[in-house]
Amino acid sequence: MQKLILLFTKDGLQYQIRKNKSVLEEHSFFKNEDSTEHFVAQKLAEVLVKNNFAEIKVVSALNHFALMPEEFKQHELGYKLISYNASVNENEEELMLSINKKYDVQFYYTFPKNLYQKIKSLAKPVSFNFSGEKFLNNISSKKKNEIHIHLYHHQCEFIALNDKKLILYNNLDLNSEVDFLYFIMFTLKKINFSIDDTYFFVYGETTENETFISELRKFVKNISIKFDNLHKQNFILN
Repeated sequence: MQKLILLFTKDGLQYQIRKNKSVLEEHSFFKNEDSTEHFVAQKLAEVLVKNNFAEIKVVSALNHFALMPEEFKQHELGYKLISYNASVNENEEELMLSINKKYDVQFYYTFPKNLYQKIKSLAKPVSFNFSGEKFLNNISSKKKNEIHIHLYHHQCEFIALNDKKLILYNNLDLNSEVDFLYFIMFTLKKINFSIDDTYFFVYGETTENETFISELRKFVKNISIKFDNLHKQNFILN
């Protein structure tokens, strides 16, 4: 049985078609200055029309989210919680929930309704997940203070762990080395992590973002590349 896996980021769409553990097809589409407003929706339609799959898995890395403890049950507040981090249009965004039992947290997040409806209209088995939840599931913790960074195309996810407990998760645009380093240094100070005693682990589009990693190495002594995305090998999609 073939499975379609879709990853939505702030400016693009990536997908794989898999059969068991084999990747049969993989492609990425990213906006540029000439792209239309409906670029992602158009590319999604091109992928869906193939219809050579029996199941769909969707991962959203769009940074409309709110992180809450797993025991929080006031789900009707989901839109309001997200609105503290990003502007929300309830008429155009579907409210979703992903629960991570490994760290006892849950993510409220929104997904564009037009894309949601396109996917659901195929009437195939489909599951939705938030990238932050999957990121947490994909990492392991062994040190006291750890920073895990997942790099995308012009975007990154950031996780801080202390004694295997989640201290912070964030999802932000990656526009310049200066902004990236400022965010890391500011965050370390805010959560009271010593830079010399903190271990950094990097995943994802590490080759594309080599400049960011090189700048980070100037300030951080404990850093390792854990996963470099290659053709048909993707940290989140696999």
